Amino acid sequence: MKKQIAKRVLELLLLLLILSLLTFALMYIAPGDPAEKRLSSQGVAVTKEVLQAERERMGLLRPFFVRYWEWLCGILHGDFGVSFKDDMPVAPKLWAGLHNTVILATGSLLLSLIISIPFGIFAAVKKNSIFDHVVRLLSFVGNSLPNFLISVLLMYVFCIKFDLFPIIAAGNLQGLLLPALSLAIPMTAKFTRQIRTEVSTQLSEDYVAGLRLRRVKERYVLFCNVFHNSLGHIFTIIALQIGTLMAGSVVIETIFRWPGIGKLVMDSINARDYPVIMGFVLIMGTIYVGINFISDLVNRIIDPRVEV
Repeated sequence: MKKQIAKRVLELLLLLLILSLLTFALMYIAPGDPAEKRLSSQGVAVTKEVLQAERERMGLLRPFFVRYWEWLCGILHGDFGVSFKDDMPVAPKLWAGLHNTVILATGSLLLSLIISIPFGIFAAVKKNSIFDHVVRLLSFVGNSLPNFLISVLLMYVFCIKFDLFPIIAAGNLQGLLLPALSLAIPMTAKFTRQIRTEVSTQLSEDYVAGLRLRRVKERYVLFCNVFHNSLGHIFTIIALQIGTLMAGSVVIETIFRWPGIGKLVMDSINARDYPVIMGFVLIMGTIYVGINFISDLVNRIIDPRVEV
């Protein structure tokens, strides 16, 4: 077990190293000139001499691997470099944005689980009933709607039509609700369908029929056996969705102006602020890889037959 974990950790570290190299390479060959963008935004007349001096000051003229090595060594010490946009350290910006994104992602995830777990289980228990058909229909509709469309509809109804929430989300509970709901609706639909499918599969297994023949209470069969055996699959679904949720909140944060890491990276893309973009990609990759690793460990604990 320890050897398997150590091997997996080494593989993940190698994967992150490759990710960092690819991220830096993509930013290196990306179109556009950060120095020219910075000078233009400051209202400076861009001449050849001024542009060359600015490129040299920003370190853009140094060789690729020299810049990559300095950037990588800085990251290992918690330094993500300096923003091309305002010469401010990148790390505080990323951590502040990440904090707000984690709040948004956690709120939407909890909201999704509170709704999807009971609805998915009950739909599986009442398979082919009216309730099951309604749940499946709503899940299909919710899963088909893109986040940006849901957010626009919610904004129109609750912000413009009834004036219950501010259009620009403030960093408080009232400002959090609509962005979290925009992310939670399609995620709830996806979770509900997958939980229903997994629980329904477990209910058709022979061990459930055996327990019922022995007249074990249905509640005990459902929660102590069926739901327990479904936990590994359900946890994997949730873990995979967390990484997607963190990266996918970019659009929602931009629409509602929620001060998260998604809004920060969108502003950085427009400004050609490559250090912020590279830091964002690396942090999201690390979160995604880490969550998958934790998911595998939890599955191993739930079911020792699963390999890490």
